[in-house]
Amino acid sequence: MVRKNVLSTALPPTTGDTKRPKAPAPRGAVGALQSSLSKLQENAVQEIDATQIDDAGVEDRLGHDHADHTALMDSLKTYGQQVPVLLRPHATKRGRFEIVYGRRRLRALKELGQPVKAMVRQLSDDELIMAQGQENTARRDLSFVEKASFAAQLEAEGYDRDTIAAALSIDQPMVSRMLKVGQAVPLDVLRKIGPAPGIGRDRWLALVKLFDAKGARNRAFAFLDTPDASTMTSDNRFEAIFARAKAPSAKATADKQPPRALRNSGGTVLGDIRPSRKGVTLNISDKDGFAQWLDAQADTLIAELHDRWSASRSEDEDQ
Repeated sequence: MVRKNVLSTALPPTTGDTKRPKAPAPRGAVGALQSSLSKLQENAVQEIDATQIDDAGVEDRLGHDHADHTALMDSLKTYGQQVPVLLRPHATKRGRFEIVYGRRRLRALKELGQPVKAMVRQLSDDELIMAQGQENTARRDLSFVEKASFAAQLEAEGYDRDTIAAALSIDQPMVSRMLKVGQAVPLDVLRKIGPAPGIGRDRWLALVKLFDAKGARNRAFAFLDTPDASTMTSDNRFEAIFARAKAPSAKATADKQPPRALRNSGGTVLGDIRPSRKGVTLNISDKDGFAQWLDAQADTLIAELHDRWSASRSEDEDQ
């Protein structure tokens, strides 16, 4: 996949549908007047029907908090919309718009049936991503994992790490940490966990580290589809999957059981027997030749032991 670097001016324009072509601007007095009018229009706040606004950009919220949403709707009903959202004209649908940022306000205003106060700017897809990312950085309520998910989605769209760093106003080491989390936990799983506002970077990185153990990832994610998960807060769901990722599997627990010493009637250790999930392993020392003799007699001895075991089972069933 070609990495898109929207910060470089040395690269030729890309082709395809990821960029919106811009018509050449008129020159001279007409161009200057048109530019001034465009700037005034972009900074002017307009009222737009909420039903005329479509989604765009990258998903930056993991789930919706019902209490926060209700509080936002109450505030909008009481005080009105104080901060405008940012839109751009729809690329193919005349008269429609796409949201750049302000998705929570848009959702609440749609439910209230109120028009949306918005600024409308001509933005390419890359400019939309930069505007959305930088607005996200300024929001203190966006959790670490929501930003990590945003970064992972940008990388999946083909944006390079310089662009991701600029969009989120972070350095390259932080980009690496965020991508490590965003790539290890798929977006559909993150939606089930939610924003986990009380869980910081170090805990998320520790969870990703636990996934190095075989079966830990599947064991952790399986919990999210249980009834218990749906009744928890987002932070508690994280803690629950963390505990399950950390817990050893049944196989690992069985394989870690210590061997049991086998002794003769005089107490001398002959070897050991180790239980595991699939059976038992017998280890006999060959210091005195007993192991070789046992190997030669194994078929007969195992058959006799199995007969005794079968007989004991039959007696138990008859009782």
